[in-house]
Amino acid sequence: MRFYFHPDAEAEFDKAVAYYEEQQQGLGLELAREVYSTIARTMKFPDASPVLSKSSRRCLVSRFPYGVIYQVKGDALRVIAVAHLSRKPDYWVDRV
Repeated sequence: MRFYFHPDAEAEFDKAVAYYEEQQQGLGLELAREVYSTIARTMKFPDASPVLSKSSRRCLVSRFPYGVIYQVKGDALRVIAVAHLSRKPDYWVDRV
């Protein structure tokens, strides 16, 4: 299985990494590692995460207040959002 980011998800992920890096050197890299680890875990067990909508699921990121919202499309995992858990819920729905 492979994965790819929705363009808006990639932009918000990059923005979050940059924000954490500004707060403390190396912290942005740690967030990136945790997000990619979450994606890898999700690719191994795509049906293990809770359902958010008909075709979307969310897997929580360790150590950071983010969730990876994704869909399985054939043999690929489409990352819809790298969503901060305390911000606008369901803002990503239009990306589906």
